[in-house]
Amino acid sequence: MYINKVQVLGNLTRDPELKQLPSGIQVCNMAVATNRVYKDKNGQKQEEVEYHNVVLFGRTAEVAGQYLKKGSSVYVEGRLRTNSWETDGIKKYKTEIVGEQMQLGPRKQGDGTSSTTPQGATKTSTVDDYQEPAALADEIPF
Repeated sequence: MYINKVQVLGNLTRDPELKQLPSGIQVCNMAVATNRVYKDKNGQKQEEVEYHNVVLFGRTAEVAGQYLKKGSSVYVEGRLRTNSWETDGIKKYKTEIVGEQMQLGPRKQGDGTSSTTPQGATKTSTVDDYQEPAALADEIPF
């Protein structure tokens, strides 16, 4: 058995885009930025930022679209999926994280203190009802 598992904790770089597939299933596309801090060979502190494309489906997508916005903190657990297509004879690829679980980070008020998150929770809320339909691959626009 092989493993395809991804975990990212970061901030949204733009507002989530919530759409509905022809079958009625909600799909949410968003971008999450993560960073890595390290020291270079001269001992100077460096920071490297990575940007991740994330796609969510069903109720998880609805929650993301309702509660997340640019700058929101979010934890996503899922798997990598690479789509390929051809444009003008050139093969192109896009790798994204298909989120299977999502956890909302603490929401901030104007003064920077944490407030409650959805359903009255004071820390984080978990959405874990992901079910990808069998024929979904035919519906996802590239």
